[in-house]
Amino acid sequence: MEQDIRKQGRNPLGYKPIGHLLMQFALPAIVSMLVTSIYNIVDQIFIGQGVGYLGNAATTIAFPIVTIILAVSTLLGAGGSAFAAIKLGEEKEEEAQKTLGTVFILTLIASFILMFLGFIFMKPMLKLFGATSNTMGYASQYTSILLLGTPFNMLGVVLSNMARTDGNPSISMYTMLIGACLNTVLDPIYIFVFKWGVTGAAIATITSQILSAVVLVYYFMKKGKSMRLNKESLRIDLNICKLALPLGISSGITQAASTILQIVMNNSLVHYGNQTNIGGDAALSAMGIVNKIGMILVSVCVGIGIGSQPILGFNKGANQPKRVRKTWLIASAIATTIACLGWLLCQLFPEPIISLFGTEDVLFTQFAVRCLKIFMLGIFTAGFQVVSTSYFQSTGQPLKASILSMLRQLVLLIPMILILPLHFGLEGILYAGPVADITSALIVIQFVLYEWKKLNKACKTS
Repeated sequence: MEQDIRKQGRNPLGYKPIGHLLMQFALPAIVSMLVTSIYNIVDQIFIGQGVGYLGNAATTIAFPIVTIILAVSTLLGAGGSAFAAIKLGEEKEEEAQKTLGTVFILTLIASFILMFLGFIFMKPMLKLFGATSNTMGYASQYTSILLLGTPFNMLGVVLSNMARTDGNPSISMYTMLIGACLNTVLDPIYIFVFKWGVTGAAIATITSQILSAVVLVYYFMKKGKSMRLNKESLRIDLNICKLALPLGISSGITQAASTILQIVMNNSLVHYGNQTNIGGDAALSAMGIVNKIGMILVSVCVGIGIGSQPILGFNKGANQPKRVRKTWLIASAIATTIACLGWLLCQLFPEPIISLFGTEDVLFTQFAVRCLKIFMLGIFTAGFQVVSTSYFQSTGQPLKASILSMLRQLVLLIPMILILPLHFGLEGILYAGPVADITSALIVIQFVLYEWKKLNKACKTS
């Protein structure tokens, strides 16, 4: 026993108390995820106050492009960090460093490809995402600026994941936090003082992303603990690609599913909204705000899941199933508690929340409040679902993680959005949310119970 402790003592993931480690790793991850959400929320708040709901509708239309970029980023970042964590647990630091170099080069290549394709197909994509003649101008302005920041955006996401696995989650938190503060300061200046509207909001966002990326690159070049960016590591290792990228597929699928969901939802909102006195653009803007609010709540749960991944991955590699089980249990309990608190806020205080985004149109505000209360009815189930997906991902079970990632959005929510409005109109889109949330939770529970039995058996024999 003492020998095992000395062996794992080189890395605190193998011996420090689980609660302490979760606090250390999850808190920065939560802040980092919240910052990613806040970039979009702050834009919508200031655009809503300075431009109006058409400006917010434009950012909602552009959001699928953001999620496409995030899908590729999380695939690379989550896959690379999960694989590197396992290698560090196996005391193979050279393999972990090669993983960092591989995902860094892949990120640069992917970012320029996405940026290039984004500019070529921007107008057709925006039409596909629900742009109308009223919103196309705003959406084009906002999207074109965001595309220019693609390399920095992706590097920030990927390197934040790798920094947590490197044992320095605080660097991710601080860089993203500084970027968020800068974005919050620049938004009102560019929108209200310079009168740049949605273009100013986009410029503020990419300026913040550039700062975050530069700081993280510098960290891995000069300060990395177990992994460094250097000439030797900056090359693509095909074997690492084959082993690491599947571990990030579930995270990538989650974001890709968000993109498909946004396309279906945006077009459904415009179609059914135009059949009511609310109007398609107003319905689109209202749901965009509700989704961003939901994204903040889910981001906290995702942050807890991300924070647990290095602990789960390391102890899986170090063959310590009791620590794996305890990490999963504590992380699930915390995430579920937070999801329930968020659900309460949405049900009890919808009006003050919606008023942050502008109240110039009474019909719009009334619909947005109703939308928030109904669509978020099942959000209390999000906590343990997100953490369980992170568990399967970080313990080398990419197929299960991918299935759970697709379940809520692709398998359940999209069909509900297509079917329910046929019978209930615009109202059907609102109820699609809780139906999908609760149904997916019941299915995830079956996966969890089966895995928990296996984990308990491993704990008894360890």
